[in-house]
Amino acid sequence: MKRLVLGVQYDGSSWHGWQTQPSGETIQDVLEGALFQFCGVTVDTVCAGRTDAGVHGLEQIVHFDTNLERAPYSWVNGVNAFLPETIAIQWAKELVLDEDSQDNFHARFSARARTYHYVLSNSKIRSPMWFGRAGWVFRPLDVTRMREAVVYLLGEHDFSAFRASGCQAKTPVKQMYDIRIRQQGELIVFTLKASAFLHHMVRNIVGSLIFVGTGKREPSWIADVLASKDRSIAAPTFMPDGLYLAKIDYEERWGLPQQESSDLPGFLSLL
Repeated sequence: MKRLVLGVQYDGSSWHGWQTQPSGETIQDVLEGALFQFCGVTVDTVCAGRTDAGVHGLEQIVHFDTNLERAPYSWVNGVNAFLPETIAIQWAKELVLDEDSQDNFHARFSARARTYHYVLSNSKIRSPMWFGRAGWVFRPLDVTRMREAVVYLLGEHDFSAFRASGCQAKTPVKQMYDIRIRQQGELIVFTLKASAFLHHMVRNIVGSLIFVGTGKREPSWIADVLASKDRSIAAPTFMPDGLYLAKIDYEERWGLPQQESSDLPGFLSLL
């Protein structure tokens, strides 16, 4: 038995999120359907982190177990032949599975950190070119104020104030390693790296930072929100369009052929 690890990229605009649903219109459903067509057997996948409807994946990590003998390039090209244009496997890695060990690679539990980008268009008039690719705010945003605010979020905290009510995480305490905010023209990109994220955590943080950027709240308000542990104090959950699961960090011993950079491909050079 082998454990196959895949790096999967997808445009989430037209899908109902990652996790399988009765409608079959999720990325997991479509990927497992393509794997079935390629393998001829049912395959159950495990991902590093489930994404919501409309959220994109630059490098989602997926694993499943199989006895089939295939070369890595065969897994990539073969399965991609059965996938729609909005979903594609970027690489495949075969790992030995020791069924008597507790130290096998696991897409979710072996992860050491996760990075997300949120792309925001800040312009008076919305641009159809960014539909489904970026969030939009028409009021001018002060990036300097937002950068002052993110300092309060760094380190280990209870992020309950930015947690969705239906979140199933065992604990709201997470380690926030880094938050960067960069601007190029009308585009503002938020990059957040943490040990893990709660459900809607990135979108709730971005929404609250927008309150600061528009002058509706002071930068220190973020510290008050965090300390309150009260979701009702923070800003509403921001739209999913500009959210990208960028990178999952693992120990080097797994030898995964991951992308060297978590940059957004092609259309943004500021990252």
